Amino acid sequence: MFNDLSKLGKYLGQAARLMVGLPDYDTYVTHMKATHPDRPVMSYEEFFRERQEARYGGGTGRCC
Repeated sequence: MFNDLSKLGKYLGQAARLMVGLPDYDTYVTHMKATHPDRPVMSYEEFFRERQEARYGGGTGRCC
């Protein structure tokens, strides 16, 4: 029973983060290991910074 609740909590947390635009680091790591095992995996800090820049256009000439 607790295993099911744990899975439910994880999925709800992931859904909430995606709704507000925060990507899931665990999903990224799983994807990289399965699909691109030859590439290095970014640290959480690098991943978060890269996703912020991708979303908010870090240095793309925007005025705001």
